[in-house]
Amino acid sequence: MIAIGAAAYAFALIKFNIANQLADGGISGVTLILKGVFNFNPAYSTVIINIPLIIFGYRFLGKRAIIYTLYGTFMLSVFLWIWQQVPISIDLHHDLFLAAIGAGITGGAGSGLVYRYGGTTGGTDIIARIFERFRGVPMGQTLLWLDILVLFFSLVYIDIRHMAYTLLYSYVFSRLVNFILSGTYAAKGVLIVSSKSQEIVDQVMTVMERGVSILHGEGGYSHQDRPMLYIVVSPSELHELQMLVGELDENAFMTIFDVNEAIGEGFTYARPNRHLFKHAG
Repeated sequence: MIAIGAAAYAFALIKFNIANQLADGGISGVTLILKGVFNFNPAYSTVIINIPLIIFGYRFLGKRAIIYTLYGTFMLSVFLWIWQQVPISIDLHHDLFLAAIGAGITGGAGSGLVYRYGGTTGGTDIIARIFERFRGVPMGQTLLWLDILVLFFSLVYIDIRHMAYTLLYSYVFSRLVNFILSGTYAAKGVLIVSSKSQEIVDQVMTVMERGVSILHGEGGYSHQDRPMLYIVVSPSELHELQMLVGELDENAFMTIFDVNEAIGEGFTYARPNRHLFKHAG
C-alpha cells in the first residue's frame, strides 16, 4: 500500500504539477524548484535531499519509522522516474483549475495511503517529528511553516497566478490526506437518554439490526440512576434512528456526534442482511 500510495503521489507530481507548473510544499516542493530552475530530475533530487535527512533522523526516530521512511522515499523516487518514461499526457486544455483539482485528489490520495500504512516519503516529516519530540512543537505547525517557506521560494520559477492554483491544490491535497487518515468507515455515534430505553433497545436491535450498549448514568439534578444508550450507525441510517426514537419517546434526549472510524461488525466486516419488508411491531 505504501508503494501504491507513492506511485499515485509521483504520478500527480509528474503529470499534474510539473506539467502545469504547479508548485508543492515540503521536500517535493524543493525538488520542483530544482526542476524549474536547473532542470534537475526530481527522481534523483528526492533521494539526494532525503538521504542526509534520514541519516540525521536515524538517532531520533525508531527503527520501524526509519525503515518505512526509507522504503517510502525509495518508492517515490522510483515512480518519479517511471512516470517520466511513460508517455501519458493528460490534456486539460491549459485549465489550471482542473490541474489543481486533479493533482490534489491524486497526490492527496497517494500520500494518505502512505501515511495510513505507517510510511512517509521522508523530507519535512522527519524535521517535524524531531521538533515535536525535542521542542514540543506540534508536527502540523512545523509542516505548515516549512510548506509556506518552500512555496514562497517557488515564486522564483512560477508566477502569482500559478501560485494561486498551487494553494488550491494544497487545500484539496490536505483534505484528501485527512479524509483517508480519519478512516474510511465513518459513522455517527448517538447517545440517548429516555424513560423508554428498553423499548428503544428492542426496536433498534430488531428493526435496524444494530447493536446497543447500555451505559449506567446518573441525573445531575435528581441523582437517580438513568440508563444511557450508545448506538453507532452509518450516516444513511441516522434519520431512521431519529424517527424510531421519536415515535417511541418524543421527549427523548439525543446527542449525535461524528465517529471518524468504526471497526467491527456492520462496518469493516459482514453484518446480517437487513430484511427488506421488516417493520416495527
